[in-house]
Amino acid sequence: MRAYLYLAIAIAAEVTGTTALKFSDGFTNPVPTAIVVAGYIGSFYLLSLSLQEFPIGFVYATWSALGIIAAALIGVVLFDESVDIAGFVGIALIVGGVVCLNVFSDTYAPAH
Repeated sequence: MRAYLYLAIAIAAEVTGTTALKFSDGFTNPVPTAIVVAGYIGSFYLLSLSLQEFPIGFVYATWSALGIIAAALIGVVLFDESVDIAGFVGIALIVGGVVCLNVFSDTYAPAH
């Protein structure tokens, strides 16, 4: 159960770092730049902890997919970005792929 928590916090840290990257103005703004560095270091550290229990395919598929979805939502909410129908289809395909890997496939099933 702890590995799921590590993975969830790793995703949150990566999304926080990516959001701060937008605010960093090419690493010229020091506070957002520090958040970027801390977010990515924290994310990778927590990913390493979740990899002690889960297979790499499960961890990476979940981390990257949920990060993409969260970043897209943050773009819409914070930065007034838009998502067109192709974007929604792409996000749906990402979600479907992760669900397929995590629910229906034994390939990346977490060891319990």
